Amino acid sequence: MKNLLTSVCVFAACALGAAEPASFTDAIAQGKVSINARLRYEGVQQTGLRDADAHTLRTRLGYTTAAWKGWKFMVEAENVTAVDGDSYSQAGLNPGGAGKAVVADPESTEINQAFAAYTNGKTTVTLGRQRLVLDNARFVGDVGWRQNQQTFDAVSVQDKSFAKTTLTYAYLHQINRIFSDRHAQGDWASDSHVLNAGYTGFAAGTLSAYTYLLDFDNSAPNSTATYGASFSGAQKISGDTKVSYRLEGATQSDYGSSTLNYRASYLALEAGLVLKQGGIALGQERLGSDNNVGFKTPLATLHAFNGWADQFLGTPAAGLRDTYVKANASLPGGVALLAFYHWYETDRTGVELGTEFNLQASRKFGKFVTATAKYADFSRDSLSFPNVSKVWLQLEFVY
Repeated sequence: MKNLLTSVCVFAACALGAAEPASFTDAIAQGKVSINARLRYEGVQQTGLRDADAHTLRTRLGYTTAAWKGWKFMVEAENVTAVDGDSYSQAGLNPGGAGKAVVADPESTEINQAFAAYTNGKTTVTLGRQRLVLDNARFVGDVGWRQNQQTFDAVSVQDKSFAKTTLTYAYLHQINRIFSDRHAQGDWASDSHVLNAGYTGFAAGTLSAYTYLLDFDNSAPNSTATYGASFSGAQKISGDTKVSYRLEGATQSDYGSSTLNYRASYLALEAGLVLKQGGIALGQERLGSDNNVGFKTPLATLHAFNGWADQFLGTPAAGLRDTYVKANASLPGGVALLAFYHWYETDRTGVELGTEFNLQASRKFGKFVTATAKYADFSRDSLSFPNVSKVWLQLEFVY
């Protein structure tokens, strides 16, 4: 009976995370395997190019040790394989894809993450190749939609010593972009500093302030200094109904290696209703321009903004004004629906650029599998852009 009670107590302590590994060897043995497999079809029809049909499989395999004396280590490998690599343009990497529309999922094999992290109290320092997402990923993100994730060779510090406050600083030595090491712009040599502070202590919402000083030797036009702040939240108005809101503003100028000379502004406004089974919101994002240079967000998860057709991954020289309505709904059978409609025009001159419709349906199957169907259609109003339609069918396993 005594041995049984002892075993139960030991098991309970481990389950609660109270028992630390006795040695580094034990920390390795008690670590966690992570597996991510994402099978995707992406079809693209674009004016002036042949259709692209990309069938790709992204596989990640990682291992993270248990915490030992404040230390934790992680390594993760990533592979992207295509059924027919010449059925689409791999961002210009494959001669067989010439003349076809781009699908930015090149075949590759690389170390996606490899870092050591040390935690003391409420402060964690992480050194090595790591994922970094700040706020809503508008300025710093992992480009999670693409098969090859964006990561950073960096040292980062996250501190939560102050009540309801998260402080993040990172020095970025290299940007490992989605195009893989084979691409001329696959890696950016960096001498960049990012600083972000978030405070959740207001009843009305979350306040965030940031400074991003980005300097890239081999992408000098993207070297920028950006200072900004955002506030977002939701308030109950009756029953299960809330009103949501978001306001963000920033200013940007050339920095470091840049030879440009400009100062541009950024403004985002959104307001909506959140209901029990869904919601609707109206918003506008304005990326300004100066001296024929548009506001830049080179480290953003760009696919999540300005339409899924990816026509505005770079801001036009006259800036961009994106007015949109979005709606989401939880449908019977566990299906989650998300839709956008965008109206685009230049910010400085008000020239109409086009409209876009986005629709996504997703459903989880058990704990580990998610199926997604997604569609984007961009209809141009300016000959500076093509008409583009894209469709995705995806099955993802995450463990």
